[in-house]
Amino acid sequence: MKALILVGGFGTRLRPLTLSLPKPLVPFANMPMVMHQIEALVKAGVDHVVLAVNYRAEIMEKEMRKEAERLGIKISMSQETEPLGTAGPLALARDILGDGQPFFVLNSDIVCEFPFPELIAFHKAHGKEGTIMVTKVEEPSKYGVVVSDKATGQISKFVEKPQVFVGNRINAGIYLFNPTILDRIKLQPTSIEKEIFPEMAAKGELFAMDLPGFWMDVGQPPDFLTGSTLYLAWLRKTTPEKLAASLSDSQLIGDVLVDPSAKIGSNCRIGPNVILGPGVVVGNGVRLQRCTIMDGTIIKDNAWINSTIVGWRCTVGAWTRLDGVTVLGEDVQVSDELYLNGAKVLPHKSISANVPTPSIIM
Repeated sequence: MKALILVGGFGTRLRPLTLSLPKPLVPFANMPMVMHQIEALVKAGVDHVVLAVNYRAEIMEKEMRKEAERLGIKISMSQETEPLGTAGPLALARDILGDGQPFFVLNSDIVCEFPFPELIAFHKAHGKEGTIMVTKVEEPSKYGVVVSDKATGQISKFVEKPQVFVGNRINAGIYLFNPTILDRIKLQPTSIEKEIFPEMAAKGELFAMDLPGFWMDVGQPPDFLTGSTLYLAWLRKTTPEKLAASLSDSQLIGDVLVDPSAKIGSNCRIGPNVILGPGVVVGNGVRLQRCTIMDGTIIKDNAWINSTIVGWRCTVGAWTRLDGVTVLGEDVQVSDELYLNGAKVLPHKSISANVPTPSIIM
């Protein structure tokens, strides 16, 4: 089987992290975001993944070459010369995808349980052209709602940001299509959600399957942190051995993922919902909760970090406090005894003054 992952965007919502790496390569739970999807696809029998790219394709290609070799699959780049929306990339990859077999299409920002075998079974059972995975939300008025038959899953219509209740299921960004969908799509900028799906639904060719478990679009910092929390809870339920069990000289609280090469000092309180990447060094007396600390970062003694993403090779000073969805880009140096609240700090900056209100530090 084959799969197409839409990775073409510039990742502006996840800056400053995406100023250093394309968004699909930004680590999520100590693995490049897109690799969560690719590894799940491989387990479901996919042996050829196509990445639809238009931004920093050379970095993607270099990294994916290594991953393809490790997994024993083929990973191809389908490069757009202009942004083609969410449907155009399917037409661009027509020669690869149009081999007669159903194929997956995924948005690259999604994290969930990726129940691909169940999706294949559901798609084969209804026998029509396409299947969309849908997820329940608390406030459907903020989204486009998918209206479908409760018994069969057949989609009747899509309602954009409904002001009266028509349903609470939204598009989860995971699809399975028969190759005949390619006949509907021209090689030009096209929205699959607004142009192709309504046409398919009108002809009875589109079905919805409920996505079990958690789901999050992690394309912006608050959702990245929420998605990390959901992912760690899922690990606790499915593979608890991947989570840290205890720390010799510090207290562990709740779900914490620690790379084996990370070092943690004494008298720290780590957790809940903390991810420490490779080579991270945490000093003594540090308090970490609901945060991701990426490769090679040094957290000095008695720092306090909450609701924060710290990028690669940063230094956080002693007694410094980071809070309020602060995001540090690559190689940011924060001096001792500072307070950063909701700061977005671009790469290679040194911070020597407090940032008491949310700001972008350029």
